Amino acid sequence: MTALRPEREDSYGGTPYESYGSVPYEAPVEEAAAYEPVADPAPYEPPVDQAPYDPVADPGPYVPPLDDETVALRIPEPPTRPVGGESISASGVSSASPATGTAPGGRAARRKAAKRRHGRHGASSPELEPESASESASVGSRPLSRVEARKQARARKASPGVVASRAIGEVFITTGVLMLLFVSYQLWWTNVRAHAQADKETSSLQDGWASGKRNPGTFAPGQGFAILHIPKLDVVVPIAEGVSNKKVLDRGMVGHYGEGALKTAMPDAKTGNFALAGHRNTHGEPFRYINRLTAGDPIVVETQDKYYVYKMASILPVTSPSNTSVIDPVPNGSGFTGPGRYITLTTCTPEFTSKYRLIVWGKMVEERPRSKGKPDALVQ
Repeated sequence: MTALRPEREDSYGGTPYESYGSVPYEAPVEEAAAYEPVADPAPYEPPVDQAPYDPVADPGPYVPPLDDETVALRIPEPPTRPVGGESISASGVSSASPATGTAPGGRAARRKAAKRRHGRHGASSPELEPESASESASVGSRPLSRVEARKQARARKASPGVVASRAIGEVFITTGVLMLLFVSYQLWWTNVRAHAQADKETSSLQDGWASGKRNPGTFAPGQGFAILHIPKLDVVVPIAEGVSNKKVLDRGMVGHYGEGALKTAMPDAKTGNFALAGHRNTHGEPFRYINRLTAGDPIVVETQDKYYVYKMASILPVTSPSNTSVIDPVPNGSGFTGPGRYITLTTCTPEFTSKYRLIVWGKMVEERPRSKGKPDALVQ
């Protein structure tokens, strides 16, 4: 019941709500422990001008950078390790790295990073621009607009001047390689081939003479009929009829002036001038060092029946190619005053040119049959 009611007396005559022989009830009071204040921790001071966290270079605990916009408490994100163009957090969620367009920190830091990348008016920085649209997509940056794509395409396209310079450079390189190959062919390979052909012709002549095969009285152009020996220069080379480059001289042989207006005598003639021509450089170069001959040096012509020994008499260092008087029966400028049995060697000068001619003359001193053996000039 919740209505009021009068106090009633106890059956023992006591006061209301009082028990017999008891005192009023008082609740126990607990003593409180003495207050001991706890020392207040030092106020939090965020780091100032802290460099961005690099988990590779500094694997220590991650400290978030100072937020330029607010200094309120916030839960920092766990450190991330960059993989390719993205960062993988501990939760497995990938996020773009600062290089791809997302800067760490608050919005103010991201705005500053965007300004550094794109400049004041939004133009991308040259050093941060990807080289191509495909590369831009691969690193996770924003897609390029049509204008930006055209600009990058024009920047990658070579100008006409660059194309022309590249073409000219390739032409020069190709020309240089071809010239090098040509020089190698002229100075090395032509000698190798000419020596082989000359040696083959010499062996063929010697084998024919040994077998008793007789040579005709006249010889066709390019046909070998004798062997020239210059002991001082260690020259042994076949002699063929004619002075054609293709048929005689380029094959490593020396040629006899035996055709037309330049026809000269044979070695067995009782009087006359036996004139020969040969290369000084390339194609076997048999006459390269005839300028080293001195008066009295032997020059031997070997035929099927005899050896004809000449002694070097004089030399003409330079003359015109049109000076055909040097192969006359009595050569002009040789010092010979009358008819005799002479030999003339002609070649080009200076070396590696054909501007002038070098002339060497000799006079026969011995005619020796093969049956008597080799002359002393070949035995020594």
